[in-house]
Amino acid sequence: MKIFLSKTMPMSLIQKQFRVSLDPLQGLGPFWSFQFRGYTGSSNYKNKRLTTQPVLVEEPSHSRSWSSYIFPTAVIVIAGAGVLLHYNDERRAIPKGAHQNTGQETRTINKPAFGGPFRLIDTEYRLVTENDLRGQWSLIYFGYTSSPDVGPEEVQKMAKATDILEHNIKIKPVFITIDPQRDSPSQLRAYLKEFDTRIVGLTGSIDAIRQTAQEYRVYFKKVEEDGGDYLVASSHNMYLMDPNMETVRCFTQAYNAEQLAEDILKEMKRSSNSDSKSNEQKQN
Repeated sequence: MKIFLSKTMPMSLIQKQFRVSLDPLQGLGPFWSFQFRGYTGSSNYKNKRLTTQPVLVEEPSHSRSWSSYIFPTAVIVIAGAGVLLHYNDERRAIPKGAHQNTGQETRTINKPAFGGPFRLIDTEYRLVTENDLRGQWSLIYFGYTSSPDVGPEEVQKMAKATDILEHNIKIKPVFITIDPQRDSPSQLRAYLKEFDTRIVGLTGSIDAIRQTAQEYRVYFKKVEEDGGDYLVASSHNMYLMDPNMETVRCFTQAYNAEQLAEDILKEMKRSSNSDSKSNEQKQN
């Protein structure tokens, strides 16, 4: 809105024009404001007439406060984040009934990510791969023949658990060395003979042993000692493998032979029941 003041316009008329012009804008709220300049005290005001140049009185431009943009922006951001999270949840979600047809797939999801292919040498210098262990349950332990205390105890525990399980089901115990520099096939054969001749001993090159240990997430590290001798620090875990050479469970040192055999038998029965249900669903 613009109002021009003429230098010959009487003051009474100016006041009247201002009053008439502003009345319609009084209901427009706080966004309307005007700048007024008084002239009655000015030296240019004579005989109630203005002698100055015309003055342009106009409303200043008003911009919306930055705070007025915060709320709608926050709403948009929150809504977008919600849509993104919902989309990611849908991608991660497993549709209901997706594994009803095959019980094997359901069990695989909950199995630990241990195990993989290997190419090693047994005590008779024969090549052995993971395929040679398929079709039967296996219990694999990673150790070395020079272990002073923990190693022999774990091998003895594995041999005793194998004896306990033999009355119910057969399982193949496997010993994989983590010290291939000293554990030759003949050294493994002589060592394992002291515990149980059923234990399969496997060794190989340093690279082959390292790759196998990585597949089974086995930690081991050479610890140098005085006189050029060394020990091998390791995790000392045992791995229960099903007939498909998939890891069913990992056992730590906390188990004794009886507990180990009991839990292995439970896992075998659970697997057998799952296979039975899977076969019934396939037939239906």
